[in-house]
Amino acid sequence: MSKYVKILLIISAVVLISLLSLRNQCTANTSIAETIHEDTIPTLQELLKIKVDFAKIYCREKGLNTNYCILIDFSIHSGKKRFFVWDFTGDSIKHSSLCAHGYGKNSTVNKPVFSNIEGSYCSSLGHYKIGVRSYSKWGINVHYKLHGLDTTNNNAFKRIVVLHSYEYVPDTEIYPQHLPLGMSQGCPVISDETMRQIDALLKKEKKPMLMWIYV
Repeated sequence: MSKYVKILLIISAVVLISLLSLRNQCTANTSIAETIHEDTIPTLQELLKIKVDFAKIYCREKGLNTNYCILIDFSIHSGKKRFFVWDFTGDSIKHSSLCAHGYGKNSTVNKPVFSNIEGSYCSSLGHYKIGVRSYSKWGINVHYKLHGLDTTNNNAFKRIVVLHSYEYVPDTEIYPQHLPLGMSQGCPVISDETMRQIDALLKKEKKPMLMWIYV
């Protein structure tokens, strides 16, 4: 493990411990927002940035694209945007979308169950390399092959887990409603408009891009 990864692990642990401590300070009738000043609550951008720092090191070590990566946070409510294209150079979110998770193994609209097993119809956590562009019968008729790089997702290619869109995934957030189950059999499924943006981006980039699914 490189010294940079160790440093980032320590920073992430400190942030997590601080958040847990703040949560424990709240009484049954008091929210975190009431216990602390709202300026100290981490924003989505700040939480993503913790993952981004790890992602950038990973991309360098694996020879992947260092201009952009895709982060998918399945701990976020499915009615909110949880699929993010991160611009490493601009240090910001370039594109974002709602994203459906797999419906298999008793997954619910608010709690995905993860599996790497063929026929499970579940999403899989881990790092992916985005592969070649191909035809899809869904959405804008484009999908990208996915190659799982971890033991938690290394069956992705043979499971035909791909990145694609679906016309019924809204462009805007629908919170507090959830995305309905049934849109995904394990694939990360996004809106058509975001897929058009990503398709244009992927066609321009020369190096394969990282996609990281986590909770």
